[in-house]
Amino acid sequence: MKKEILEDIKIMVPKTFSDERGNFIENFNQIRFNKEVDKNFFFVQDNKSYSKKGVFRGLHYQINKPQGKLVQVLSGEVFDVILDLRKNSGSFGDWMGITLSAENRKQVWIPPGFAHGFLVLSKSAEFFYKVTDYWSQEDERCIRWSDKKVGLEFPTEPEIVSEADQQGCLFEDADYFL
Repeated sequence: MKKEILEDIKIMVPKTFSDERGNFIENFNQIRFNKEVDKNFFFVQDNKSYSKKGVFRGLHYQINKPQGKLVQVLSGEVFDVILDLRKNSGSFGDWMGITLSAENRKQVWIPPGFAHGFLVLSKSAEFFYKVTDYWSQEDERCIRWSDKKVGLEFPTEPEIVSEADQQGCLFEDADYFL
């Protein structure tokens, strides 16, 4: 079921300082971040992807080495989707969607235990994310974006989805977090 916001998800907007020269953005501050999420998470890797309009990537997660992700768009615009896979959560099986863009500068904190994906709405987009654990091929999982049980609602239909993402499992067959 779609929710406005899921349990433990945080939406943040970095501080921006503007003047006649342009602007300066403090994109990340570990002390402020830990205070905002009320825990001490540390990031081990930064990732950036470039995608064309209509590309959908996801719904990805790692089961034994779960990753927390701090995500944002550096250029362009995406529709970001998050699915709660934590069996003991009040929002288990629910999802949310949010538009992220270079213009709105929103960042989303997605703690471990969620599947994540995004659809590119603009001509292209650069998507940036910090992660709390390294990629692990044997732990990587994918839930099919078109699963009717999940019921994702997009502002426009995905046009380009990788073969691997098209072969993702159904929600009812997924590995969940306890």
